[in-house]
Amino acid sequence: MSALPHRSFGSVGVAMVTPFTPEGEVDVEAAQRLAVTLVDDGADMILLSGTTGEAPTTHLPEKQDLLREVKDALAGRAMLVAGAGSNDTAHAVRIGVGSQAAGAEGLLINAPYYNRPSQEGVYRHIMSVVEATELPVMVYDIPGRTGVRIEDATLARLAEHDRVLAVKDATGDVEQGFQRMEATGLEYYSGDDGLNFAWLAHGASGVVSVVGHADAHSWREMITEVDAGDLAGARAVAQRMRPLVRAIMGGGQGAVMAKEALLLQGRIPCAELRLPLVRAGAQEVAALKQTLEDCGLL
Repeated sequence: MSALPHRSFGSVGVAMVTPFTPEGEVDVEAAQRLAVTLVDDGADMILLSGTTGEAPTTHLPEKQDLLREVKDALAGRAMLVAGAGSNDTAHAVRIGVGSQAAGAEGLLINAPYYNRPSQEGVYRHIMSVVEATELPVMVYDIPGRTGVRIEDATLARLAEHDRVLAVKDATGDVEQGFQRMEATGLEYYSGDDGLNFAWLAHGASGVVSVVGHADAHSWREMITEVDAGDLAGARAVAQRMRPLVRAIMGGGQGAVMAKEALLLQGRIPCAELRLPLVRAGAQEVAALKQTLEDCGLL
């Protein structure tokens, strides 16, 4: 059996929601409790202030408070990674530096969104954050949200830096990803829950999940089976998880549906979001509740 992949960022990551009070303030105590339950359920990496954490609508002091308090609650039980995403490079640098100061142990850096920069602009943006900090970095390739792909040559340049260690891939192009894994030697993490099995079966290091809010244990089970060479067992987990993946991610509103799932499970007190995100409709919530019940998660 071949050696297991390197896992600088753990193997089961959850891109954690940011709980808010009914008035829209960050609920730090709820975030602490949630992070602990996620680790209890099988996560060994928690990502704060990513897409699912509604990072574009939280501000640096809030991000820093979350990092400090969640880190205190976890007490070293899981790696704590911070998103450092912005369409303003100077702002992304401030987020990265501020996150490091608040105790982040790694950074997730995406290409700038909305601006549609050239590949040279993408490279300089990401490297500006990398070079302003001292933390290990996971590059986030999610062109569906940023509007710009990270091309092969750009990724190869980024991989030359000794603290750029991994990629969270949400491109949907797994064949490209497999080739890039081999070409760059970077660790790869699935950023698309529906493709977790495919990535892991081809040697990815782990997952950074949204669906893991409701069931991190199953992703832990899948990775354990892949590591043991039991692909049939891992495939069975993937089949079992498909209804839940569809229920949470099928509409493209992972942050919205993850919060509704956590509220149904009694793990957060409020599913409030910040505009422009809004709560799910009654029919969507009812369908989600049925899926959670069918999966034995309520």
